[in-house]
Amino acid sequence: MILDDTYLRELTHFFWENDKNPDEGTLSRLTHYTRMLVEKNKDLNLISRKDIENVVENHIFISAFITNFIPERASAFLDIGTGAGLPGIPFAILRPDLPGVLVDSISKKTNAVREFVEKLMLRNVMVENSRVEALDFVKKYAGKFDIIISRATVDILTLVRYSLPLIKEKAALLLLKGGDIDEEFRVAREKYGYMFKRSTIYELKYKPTNTKNEKGKKLVYLELYK
Repeated sequence: MILDDTYLRELTHFFWENDKNPDEGTLSRLTHYTRMLVEKNKDLNLISRKDIENVVENHIFISAFITNFIPERASAFLDIGTGAGLPGIPFAILRPDLPGVLVDSISKKTNAVREFVEKLMLRNVMVENSRVEALDFVKKYAGKFDIIISRATVDILTLVRYSLPLIKEKAALLLLKGGDIDEEFRVAREKYGYMFKRSTIYELKYKPTNTKNEKGKKLVYLELYK
């Protein structure tokens, strides 16, 4: 309970500092997820153990923060390479109106994510153990999504290629990245730029610890038309 109180205070503080005020149920679910993630990480190493002290800021809050960029008419999302459920679970908690699929090719991770989803009683998401480019997965979900989210998985070009069979006629890709991504962004635009109605790299600044994006957090926003 002490840990829960700490996570709750941290989450509330970050949201409040950035002019967001999630309801009590949302904060409770985010807190519960944080605790489960930290506990499960002791056995499975779902996230870097060096980062546990910063789990709220670097994993939970930043995953929830990108919901600010969802287009108004979004109807379904896919989290490619969800890992520990990031950014998909915080995303789903903040937007329970949006159905989604969390996919990862590593079964021990998807087993953990299924457990998290069940205990959080998230009715709007499904978990799939598959490679996103696998024929069976593509056949099952072809043309289903207008939001693709992903965090630090593969390069932008590959993510666009994986996404194309799975999106509707148009979709927004929200890709969490770090470091210098100018070259991979250039390569993706060179190959698929004719499909981009909009392509932007946002510096993910937030209060109180990253006001000038000292941590180099970025969101690649691509509005993709087939």
